[in-house]
Amino acid sequence: MVAAGTGQRFGGPKQLASLDGRPLVAWAVSAARSASDGVVVVTGRDLLDHPQIRSLGADAVVAGGATRSASVRAGLAKVPETAGIIVVHDAARPLADVELFLRVVAAVRNGADAAVPGVPVVDTLRRLDGGVVDRDELVAVQTPQAFRAETLRDAHGRGGDATDDAGLVERLGGRVAVVHGIRDNLKVTEPRDVAIVQSIVTARRQGTAVHPGDLRVGQGFDVHRFTDDPARPLVLGGVVFPGEMGLAGHSDADAAAHACAEAMLGAAGLGDIGEMFPDTDERWRGADSIELLSEVARRLGDHGWGVVNVDCSVIAERPKLAPRKAEMQQRLSAAVGAPVSVAGRRAEGIGGLGRGEGIAAMATALLFRSPPEGPAEVGDTA
Repeated sequence: MVAAGTGQRFGGPKQLASLDGRPLVAWAVSAARSASDGVVVVTGRDLLDHPQIRSLGADAVVAGGATRSASVRAGLAKVPETAGIIVVHDAARPLADVELFLRVVAAVRNGADAAVPGVPVVDTLRRLDGGVVDRDELVAVQTPQAFRAETLRDAHGRGGDATDDAGLVERLGGRVAVVHGIRDNLKVTEPRDVAIVQSIVTARRQGTAVHPGDLRVGQGFDVHRFTDDPARPLVLGGVVFPGEMGLAGHSDADAAAHACAEAMLGAAGLGDIGEMFPDTDERWRGADSIELLSEVARRLGDHGWGVVNVDCSVIAERPKLAPRKAEMQQRLSAAVGAPVSVAGRRAEGIGGLGRGEGIAAMATALLFRSPPEGPAEVGDTA
């Protein structure tokens, strides 16, 4: 948690500015703690013993350096060597939520060297020497940003500075994924920014951020039979269950992810996954359904919809979901960009599902009407 700025433009240590009665850094640390195994706070040397910093309950508090990169290196020195993924976040972005942390972490677990949140650029951009920049090729990058621990340590071990840590990783040839950012994840730079962020918090607390007329509910269903193909893995909620029979399907046959996607598309009135990803298209053969679910979330954002939550029930005689349920929920939540709950159910011997011939899933999604700018598209930077 980088909170070592001197706040020259702000007029003082902005990390301690009050937002709804709590310092900005406390908001940021709270979200980080909910999504991680530990939090290291990097702050100014003169704030190391400040009561508001000490009250954060961080695993470690360390003095920062003269530059942002130097501050991150100081924090890295306090992160345990056993950490597999390291997330860097700015205390000046207090409205980053737990789901955003989980989203960037999931992208790294899925193979990226680094993952950053991005939101579309809505203003027209011009070069100083003339000419309009194609904003469709751009996103505004936010934090939190997640990294493979060894990659981030290697990048910082070579020294150098960058406006964000993903820039250092790219210099080494690392792959940086861009995931859906949050428009409300504003960076506090000037005093007036606190008032803007406060208005968002107040609207959320008073329930004025989303009106009843802006809500939509959708239901989704998907079912797949087991296959005799021994090479076919069983995938549910983006999680592979080793040693279990796989499900037949054009993609990876992830019934849980498909049901969630169907519920979201139905609520938004955008058709179904059969229309969006037809089984007559070879592009989707063996496709990762978590990636398809992420694409559904992006499409919803393009049409002005955000997801409040999704609830999914998986009907299966086997396997037992309980040991992997938390992992399933994490992967689905990261793809959707909102909380997804999962429950396992049995058919109690009734019908084909009760005889263990396949697996079905049902889901209910709650959507809200969001600003029409839509989320950033998931992808890799150049």
